Amino acid sequence: MPDVKRLLTALEQGDPSAAEGLLPLVYNELRNLAAQKLAREPSGQTLQATALVHDAYLRLVGEGAERHWNGRGHFFAAAATAMRRILIERARSKRRQIHGGGRQRQEFDSEIVASIAPHDDLLALDAALVKLAGRDPLKARLIELRYFAGLTGEEAAEILGISAKTVDRYLVYARAWLRREMEGGSPNEKSEV
Repeated sequence: MPDVKRLLTALEQGDPSAAEGLLPLVYNELRNLAAQKLAREPSGQTLQATALVHDAYLRLVGEGAERHWNGRGHFFAAAATAMRRILIERARSKRRQIHGGGRQRQEFDSEIVASIAPHDDLLALDAALVKLAGRDPLKARLIELRYFAGLTGEEAAEILGISAKTVDRYLVYARAWLRREMEGGSPNEKSEV
């Protein structure tokens, strides 16, 4: 993937032709990532993987986009974050009253990170992740990298600058914290992350 790294560097330096060269090299991986995200969405989803890839790609390389990537893994993590934001925006839009926002909230499955389906659950996870990021940004970023970016523990460790064992330990804790938060929290709201 040396071409990807070269094009990412050129894109960061403002070369407009780099974006055109980069898309064919990363498209299949981005499409697979988008398909994984959409597979977790409720049935009847109108957004297609191709549209999600294009929207995310435009957020990453379009005008006004911040282009600071430290290699391929960091780029895909940024793409996963962009896809997450797009899906959150769509979920919020569908939740509005004109889109049936008055529906009853359903209980969330205890396997928070393993299977997200309803829009409300995605919004609840996003709210919990925002709260976790306020307490411990590193653990919140780890959840994003592993769940939303689909990176391996080793890839996440490299991006975060921590060991793979620390990634495993933090991931167990962050999942438990998110589960507790989404199930209504605990009496001790000052618990440390």
